Amino acid sequence: MIVRIMGEGQVELDDSHLVTLNELDDELMAEVESGDTDGFRRTLDALLEAVRKAGRPLPEDSLEPSELILPSPEATLEEVRAMLTDDGLIPGVPES
Repeated sequence: MIVRIMGEGQVELDDSHLVTLNELDDELMAEVESGDTDGFRRTLDALLEAVRKAGRPLPEDSLEPSELILPSPEATLEEVRAMLTDDGLIPGVPES
């Protein structure tokens, strides 16, 4: 899966990391809904760091279509709220 972090570029991420990322996404969504700014900031940072660590950066001149777009580290709670879907930022993981 190709993931873009706005303002940073793209990484290739193995689907096996989606379960962990979805846990952080669920936490982030709850913090956005409750207006918990401190928790939101902490969880957004953790989510983006998890993507950076697990992903393999693509070359800057690569123009691969992104399957997932995440907000920049500087995004506000309101900006992230506008990006959320019913599944949060990351689509749900299908049951096996």
